[in-house]
Amino acid sequence: MPTVFRKGPYRFFFYAGDQDEPPHIHVERDNCEAKFWLEPVRLARSHGFAANEIVKIEKLTTDNQHLLLERWNEFFHR
Repeated sequence: MPTVFRKGPYRFFFYAGDQDEPPHIHVERDNCEAKFWLEPVRLARSHGFAANEIVKIEKLTTDNQHLLLERWNEFFHR
């Protein structure tokens, strides 16, 4: 599970086995986790995060979309 980015309490990462799916990122804090598609940025699923926190995480994802996609492509050799 390579960590791609950290911001405050959030860790942005993907699983090594995710290569067969479209580009996306997982975000966790404590026991909460969400998954966002990256093209375009949109929520795929969430567990444990409040709605206002999802909005904040989606903005972080959008603001860092280029970096997240770059890391995805580097890791999966695309």
